[in-house]
Amino acid sequence: MLAAILKRLGSGAVVLWAAASAAYLALRLAPGDTIDTLVGDGPDTPVIRAQIAKDLGLDRPAVVQYADYLWRLLHGDFGRSYVLQRPVIDIIGSQIWPTVKLTLVASAFSVVIAVGLAVLTAGRARWLRGLVSGVELTVVSAPGFLIGILLLSVFSFRLGWFPVSGDRDVSALVLPALALALPIGGVLSQVIREGLERALDEPFAVTARSRGLTRLALVWRHALRHALLPAVTLAGTLIGFMLSAAVIVERVFGRPGLGEVATEAVSSKDIPVVLAVVMLAAAIYVALSLLADLAYLLIDPRLRKG
Repeated sequence: MLAAILKRLGSGAVVLWAAASAAYLALRLAPGDTIDTLVGDGPDTPVIRAQIAKDLGLDRPAVVQYADYLWRLLHGDFGRSYVLQRPVIDIIGSQIWPTVKLTLVASAFSVVIAVGLAVLTAGRARWLRGLVSGVELTVVSAPGFLIGILLLSVFSFRLGWFPVSGDRDVSALVLPALALALPIGGVLSQVIREGLERALDEPFAVTARSRGLTRLALVWRHALRHALLPAVTLAGTLIGFMLSAAVIVERVFGRPGLGEVATEAVSSKDIPVVLAVVMLAAAIYVALSLLADLAYLLIDPRLRKG
């Protein structure tokens, strides 16, 4: 058990390094110049440019900058924002809660949607499963921002049930959380449904039915546990990606959070802030993957014995 956890932590460290390196390289190769952005409409002279480059460390070789960046990451130092001249950790810390709150609610919605659809349709008539699967595939194929716009058009502009933008109260969370949850819930529902149908054909299910156990009781007490095993790993990955999707959805719904921070940082080539957002997403992905592996032990007691 300990060896498996240590191995997983080692793999997570490699993922974090790869994410940090890929993001750093992408920003270095992206068009535009950080100094141009910082100079803006102000005085623009070679002396001013040289001073800005020196203050930000941009006058050093790229390899040196990269090594210094990794060294600071190891010590939990994300640097200072080029534009806001504030510690990056303070900028991220002040905006992370709205994004985390949105992601948590969306994760809960996706689990409810997936389990509910799978339980209601597993083993049912073929036309019903086909209809639900078609709807799921349509939702999964649609980009998050399009789902968000459709939800706004129907439930905000036409029906007026939910606010259009902002983060005033709980009602403002519903539509953006649904925009995030529907695609992930659609994927998980298909996986859980397939697992349920396979489990319901197992000998233990036949024996339980012969003893008078109802279908619903059989599903909830026995079959669902077997069906959740493949879904747990997939859920960890999808919920990890949900954070990056939340950045886009937040912009659609005009919500505060990392979406606004990331958008502004990318447009101004504020490299420390962009890299911090990328590393945060990668760290959450690694943590969720590790938790998914540990959840296997809770769902399937046979793995604990092994």
